[in-house]
Amino acid sequence: MKRIIFPVALVTMVATSCTGDKALEKASETITPGELREYTRILGADSMMGRKPFSPGETIVVNYLAGELEKTGFAPAFGESWFQEVPMVQITTMAESPVIITANGRKLELAAPDEIAVESPSMKEYIELVDMPMVFCGFGIVAPEYGWNDFSEVDVRGKCAVVLVNDPGLYTGDSALFKGRTMTYYGRWTYKYEEAARQGATAVLIIHETVGAGYDFSIPRTSSISPGLYQEPEAGEPEPCPVTGWLSAEAASEVFRALGMDVEKLRRDACLSGFRGFEMGSSISFRLTNSHVRNSSMNVAGILRGTTRPEEAIVISAHWDHFGVGENENGDSIYNGAVDNGTSMAWALEIGEAFSSMKKRPERSVILFFPTAEEQGLLGSSWFVANPPVSREGLVACFNNDLLLPLGRMKDIMVTGYGQSELDDLLEDAARRQDRYIMPDPNPESGMYFRSDHFPFARAGVPALFARGNFDSREYGREWTREQERDYIRNRYHKPADNYYPEMDFDGIAEDSRAVLDVAYRIVTSDIRPGWKPGSEFANIR
Repeated sequence: MKRIIFPVALVTMVATSCTGDKALEKASETITPGELREYTRILGADSMMGRKPFSPGETIVVNYLAGELEKTGFAPAFGESWFQEVPMVQITTMAESPVIITANGRKLELAAPDEIAVESPSMKEYIELVDMPMVFCGFGIVAPEYGWNDFSEVDVRGKCAVVLVNDPGLYTGDSALFKGRTMTYYGRWTYKYEEAARQGATAVLIIHETVGAGYDFSIPRTSSISPGLYQEPEAGEPEPCPVTGWLSAEAASEVFRALGMDVEKLRRDACLSGFRGFEMGSSISFRLTNSHVRNSSMNVAGILRGTTRPEEAIVISAHWDHFGVGENENGDSIYNGAVDNGTSMAWALEIGEAFSSMKKRPERSVILFFPTAEEQGLLGSSWFVANPPVSREGLVACFNNDLLLPLGRMKDIMVTGYGQSELDDLLEDAARRQDRYIMPDPNPESGMYFRSDHFPFARAGVPALFARGNFDSREYGREWTREQERDYIRNRYHKPADNYYPEMDFDGIAEDSRAVLDVAYRIVTSDIRPGWKPGSEFANIR
């Protein structure tokens, strides 16, 4: 007999006919703008002390989340515990300023952290680089599937690799080059650090450029003067570069100008197939001091166990951490993180409450997961995926959110990583029922798909959705919405000004929560197992 395979969205529509699903409708009614507001107000309050791992703020927020999970009707996800220890080392790096770069006989003094932002993931207490040779390595990419190797003609062992941010597709507009304007993982700063380490570099510096990075230089600058969290490599794993960091665009221009070169021309040249890196004829000198604290931070998670297939689960995630108490800006030094990521924790808690309110529990389990150390490189979610409370094969899908802007109701649901998985098709059905449309991220060059906690799930082969209304305000239109997002990124993102404000409008986040509840409900009450779409780099992992 011939086997017929239907697309997942069609199966969903036939199997569940959601418009008449009273259980889902009733559960959706428990999601309210008022409760979203109250969660965000509490999570973004000064009393949370900026929710920094290894600080008193961590103890406050993880206990608060565990208490809310228990009130909501979830059970501890990790045996009898709400908490999963994530072992880390906190490294505070002090860079002696200025950093000296010698180029063409000229000594250039760069101020740290304002012109060069450097950190060290090394367990050494002191690191001193004296006249270390510098090597320009294009975009710092080795991608055999694209026929690309920026290191093929250079030896960076024991040297300082200098690389460009993002990947070549962004700067050419050529959709056939990598993924055009859509950043691949090769464009992400974490990849560039990893590849430089594989190549044997002692140091790696990324030339900052705002469009390619997705944020201005203040972000790596702040990161470099804040304690960093790292997971120590297991025995046999490659060591990271002892020194990592960023050159500001202005500082990079000054260095290459001293060498008789232009950074913009180099960027254009580096986009051409066949470009090869080169010894720069320059050297770098500086001294770093590292202090180390070994400790464990906590992931928090609760589980609502399924009735017939509890070993299979969806995960709804939103990171709890932010930057604690730091540099004073305009009289404020507490990095409250109300939007990043208080609104998303509120989103997750409301979806969890909706599931818990159902008289008939789903067949599959629902896990609400609040990872630590997202801001430090997705450390908590990476640890969770490696050590999940159900088997790795039992993880059916991940729904993650980050930076949910409380701007009111939206016509769109923007999907970061659109086209990766069949979760898009399920979401499109849910959006249609809300008289909305789904759309790709209009700024795919920022690489947001690689910057939040769904990404470790994707790397493990678990389909992951990162979606929220973000582009087209029902009341004010697209340009107003774009300006609001730009204003947030410029003035509040990773700054003390990311506070709760009474004028925040949570109606749109409530709709986003109901849309994800719709999709998640389809999965936990059926046999649907979403897959990756052809062409996704994650399609063949499982």
